Amino acid sequence: MRRARSTTRKNLVSALLAGLATFLGLVVLGALVPAAAHAQSPGALATGLHIDDGRLVEGNGNDFVMRGVNHAHTWYPGETQSLADIKALGANTVRVVLSDGHRWTRNSPEDVAAVIAQCKANRLICVLEVHDTTGYGEEAAAGTLDHAADYWISLKSVLAGQENYVIVNIGNEPWGNTDPAGWTDPTIAAVKKLRGAGFEHTIMVDAPNWGQDWQGVMRANARSVYDADTTGNLIFSIHMYSVYDTAPEITDYLNAFVDAGLPILIGEFGGPPDQWGDPDEDTMMAAAQRLRLGYLAWSWSGNTDPILDLAIGFDPDRLSSWGQRIFNGADGIAQTSREATVYGGGNPGDTQAPTTPGAPRASAVGATSVTLSWTAATDNVGVTGYDIVRVSGGSETTVAASAVTTATVTGLTADTAYTFAVYARDAAGNRSTRSATVNVTTDEDGGTPGAGCSVGYHVVNEWPGGFQGEITIRNTGTAAVSGWKLAFTFANGQTVSNMWGGTPTQSGGTVSVAPASYTSTIPVNGSVTVGFTANKGAANTAPTTFTLNGTTCATA
Repeated sequence: MRRARSTTRKNLVSALLAGLATFLGLVVLGALVPAAAHAQSPGALATGLHIDDGRLVEGNGNDFVMRGVNHAHTWYPGETQSLADIKALGANTVRVVLSDGHRWTRNSPEDVAAVIAQCKANRLICVLEVHDTTGYGEEAAAGTLDHAADYWISLKSVLAGQENYVIVNIGNEPWGNTDPAGWTDPTIAAVKKLRGAGFEHTIMVDAPNWGQDWQGVMRANARSVYDADTTGNLIFSIHMYSVYDTAPEITDYLNAFVDAGLPILIGEFGGPPDQWGDPDEDTMMAAAQRLRLGYLAWSWSGNTDPILDLAIGFDPDRLSSWGQRIFNGADGIAQTSREATVYGGGNPGDTQAPTTPGAPRASAVGATSVTLSWTAATDNVGVTGYDIVRVSGGSETTVAASAVTTATVTGLTADTAYTFAVYARDAAGNRSTRSATVNVTTDEDGGTPGAGCSVGYHVVNEWPGGFQGEITIRNTGTAAVSGWKLAFTFANGQTVSNMWGGTPTQSGGTVSVAPASYTSTIPVNGSVTVGFTANKGAANTAPTTFTLNGTTCATA
């Protein structure tokens, strides 16, 4: 039984070597164009969640932007607490892995009904997907989209009436890298089969190339697939892993759909680097926020490759560095998620944006952090929060969020000039125009002086010539630690090749680690986790001494 992330990396290697160079050329040839008037106005037959003018909206017409994660229910049916844990961390959506029985144990109607009930009890929108189709045409064990469509039809009695709460993702990554052009017709046929059976739900379709569409087939044929849905309630899902390791690849792909008025979301994505590349999750999340597109990170827990576990051992109190990035980092779920109005979130009748907040003022300027404050914005219903952005030329990046008129921005670089501004937002997701900016230059000094600390180091996985490690830094002192530097020494010539949650500098066996923006501050009794991969020889002795800002830490 496979309990790994659904994008199968081994199948990309040979194809990427031969085809990645053609990626941009193919997608340009398949450039999307705006449609003429649809035969039927989008959403005309909509019940509940539906598509309107290229956007996913609720039954009341309120814009809904998915912010959530994937959960491997079919392989871990006993982990029913996971949905509540995912919601408690701020998600508004969960994508649930199911099986139609072709490859794994079929999820029964009773089980699917229970999953929907749990989603509703936890105020989550539920994206249900059949995983058995993964890599069809290249993966011999994979099932067809037609078989998946029959499975959904067999569930119609438990899905009918749930259109406000459920999106049907016909099949996960339903085509591999072998002849991906074959994806288009079966996708159209499956959509038509569900509509012919009377389904009124929003339907989601995944891309070929194991979901990554690096040959541009979905991009080139999206219009014909969309037009085949007589209701217009269809959304495309791109899965972004190591193919998407540069900002232009990500923004070009997403913008092509938005410009063509075609709905899209990032239905899966990863961030930790691997031997095939380093996905640019920062751009993925920032672009999704800028374009108001949904994203669903892979995955909550239980991966064969634990590098992609958001929660370690299904424990919400043990988020990995990847989990911290997704839930608590810039453009993450805690900052950007808004509960569906069908559960009472927001105000469906509110379309008025808040007024512009005052220009931010800087105080407590340190080497790696600054505190900003500003005059409050006003709103006809009420301001619920503020987004703080770093402005650089014509671009901006969200660096913090706050429910009040002050925020501390961390993870900055010493002796560096920055420009910041603020947006106000309300419960309906309306956002103000941007405030005036403030310029700040950080101090030259180092971070917080040494404080009480403990460090836990363990090897997560090991293979000939390399290994994956994880370092947990706990603040046992009496004050928050900000702008830290961790130092340790390898004894056997190990060399760090990739790191997430921090930035390494290595000289010989000595390694120093500076924090990422989302791990920069360690609250009292709190901890952050840094993960890495490294090269090694025959021996792999763990470091014995760790210092945090010059103070020797206890080892856990």
